[in-house]
Amino acid sequence: MTPHLLHPRDPRQAVCGIPADQVRRWETEDPPRAGYTCEDCLTLLPDAARPDDANHPVGDATLIDTLRRIVADRQILKIDGVLIDMWSASVTVLIWDNLRDDKRRRLLQLPSHGLILQCVRIYAHLTAPRGDR
Repeated sequence: MTPHLLHPRDPRQAVCGIPADQVRRWETEDPPRAGYTCEDCLTLLPDAARPDDANHPVGDATLIDTLRRIVADRQILKIDGVLIDMWSASVTVLIWDNLRDDKRRRLLQLPSHGLILQCVRIYAHLTAPRGDR
């Protein structure tokens, strides 16, 4: 039997409805490790069912305005099916503000989650320790 996510409101039952006494191991990591969690558990979580707060097609520069709103409101939003937290939004806005226009155009060719992940990679590269110089 695959491990299941413990339902946050009912400690006796998995999200997918399997009784707790039949589940051998609970998946408690957040986010859960891929491949070890029942697909039904992931799709039945409250955040998975939450409707999108914003939709941005590829090339839509208003995505950055939505990310600025996340930072200003100190909230999370679901954009194009992906939950975006405040840290990811702030890093994306920080990197975006320091890019040249040609680099911005290249990033806008990515879907919204791809643009955010690329900005997080750039930030990680810039802030990684370089060792003794």
